[in-house]
Amino acid sequence: MAIQKILIVDDSPTERYYLTDILVKAGFTVTTAENGEEALLKIKDDKPELILMDVVMPGANGFQVTRTIARDPDLGDVPIIICSSKNQETDRVWGLRQGARDYMVKPVDAELLLAKIAALGGA
Repeated sequence: MAIQKILIVDDSPTERYYLTDILVKAGFTVTTAENGEEALLKIKDDKPELILMDVVMPGANGFQVTRTIARDPDLGDVPIIICSSKNQETDRVWGLRQGARDYMVKPVDAELLLAKIAALGGA
């Protein structure tokens, strides 16, 4: 299935704008959430086909939200790419163990992001 609807979860308005700009220009439909709790509500209302997840956010962090989504029988098939400023190998491994399909370090490279989405079934 081709990925069209993408949810960006990030507490930084600048980061949400940056990622939205890249994705909309590439033809994707984008929604955003400012934190994990808002993301879980939006996912249940309108299931995205891909989630870009920040790690460091108020409330539940991105690792916790990724784990919640990955373990939910209705949502576990939605791929998650973690986009975080946490750049340690242990962070990447932990993110993948929580259920993320991929891990990118901020600032996210636009071409690399689009290539990773394409590899998952994107445009």
